[in-house]
Amino acid sequence: MKEAEIGLIGLGTMGAALALNIADNGFDIAVWNRTTARTREFHAGAGELAPRIIPTESLKELVESIKQPRAIILMVPAGDAVDEQIAALRPLLGPQDLIIDAGNANFRDTNRRASEAAGPFLGIGVSGGETGARYGPSIMGGGDKEHWDRVYPVLSAISAKYEGAPCATWMGEAGAGHFVKAVHNGIEYADMQMIAEIYGIMRDGMGMTASAIGEVFDRWNNGVLQSYLIEISGKVAGTVDAATGKPLLDVIVDAAGQKGTGRWTVIEAQHLGTPVPAIDAAVTARNLSSRREERATGQALFGAGSGALAQGTLDMANLENALIAGKIMCYAQGFSMIAAASDQFGWALPLPEIAKVWREGCIIRSAMLNDMASALEDEPTRNLLFAPSFAEQVKAAQEDLRLTVIESARAGLAAPALSSSLAWFDTMRRARGTANMIQGQRDFFGLHGFARLDTGATGQHGPWAE
Repeated sequence: MKEAEIGLIGLGTMGAALALNIADNGFDIAVWNRTTARTREFHAGAGELAPRIIPTESLKELVESIKQPRAIILMVPAGDAVDEQIAALRPLLGPQDLIIDAGNANFRDTNRRASEAAGPFLGIGVSGGETGARYGPSIMGGGDKEHWDRVYPVLSAISAKYEGAPCATWMGEAGAGHFVKAVHNGIEYADMQMIAEIYGIMRDGMGMTASAIGEVFDRWNNGVLQSYLIEISGKVAGTVDAATGKPLLDVIVDAAGQKGTGRWTVIEAQHLGTPVPAIDAAVTARNLSSRREERATGQALFGAGSGALAQGTLDMANLENALIAGKIMCYAQGFSMIAAASDQFGWALPLPEIAKVWREGCIIRSAMLNDMASALEDEPTRNLLFAPSFAEQVKAAQEDLRLTVIESARAGLAAPALSSSLAWFDTMRRARGTANMIQGQRDFFGLHGFARLDTGATGQHGPWAE
């Protein structure tokens, strides 16, 4: 009986695509799904790749179909389902058999699973959606390096390639890979939100049609903003609904879904004490988008206003520069968070390599990432905002970001991610802030103490302490 080089559990959208990718790259793969009918359906539809796929109808059969030492990828929903699958699978495995959780797991769960594992365990982040999983995702590995090295030939082969280099990198121990994937998703949330805000300004503030907006995004995709998300935004805006003949955007309900990774990023940023306001604003905006009835009540009570911008206040160049500045700030916040986690958890996360692994295959792939990788190689501990190439771009674009936020606010158009990025920027460029007032307040009501600017003495109190 033929033995597979690797196994996979879970033939949902992502699992099926990943299995086909593995087979397409010349590896025999054994697959199992909780529903046997789905396994048979998947194998029957695999076409010319079917000979490389071994469908199995029990966990025992799956395990017996894989060469030793075995490696089995889990593509099941995050949470309890992963623990249940591991519990069912581990008794069937040998001491050197490797379990790989490739779902969107919370890195703290991955830390726990790695510490509790009765055998080798990896947690890897996989980005790129269904198309990426099928034809080349970005892969972020976490766990023992020796276990990563065992399966790297498969993972590097199936990953996306940037100028021939695999977009698959080991990030560090335990949950490091899933942590980096969560921050990736947080940046994704913020980038998408800022694009949506610019779309709203063009639609409501300038009265532009969806097709005209799509043309703008298409044009921007040939410049500094070149990225997967700008590319697909142009395609989405330019698509016509077959059922109604209207622009597709005009028939899509304005309530955005989420699977939790952005929320995890915001929560961990608070634990780490590292601000990611653009991501925070994006998560909040998605939550607010679901409150459609409340928003309708608000419009009936307060009115939405025309939302129209005053003639000549903003043009496409202003909006493009605002998005450039916002994007740089969003990535800078994300990489600062990764750096903070590297220190906190002792992971030595490879920031330049993270930028490189995101250059292809993943949702946030962008032309900027190559320059970001170079900037991080030059000085890994420096905030990307202060890297010379990005500092110059922000200097050139920040007034357009400011103008965009001002005119949006004046017209009553919400731009939370752009606004929060501007506030972050203004805070980051002012050596003397206003937290001295907060320290005075804290000392007044709680005698928490403060440090003096003139002497450097700490633990000082105001006269109220007497």
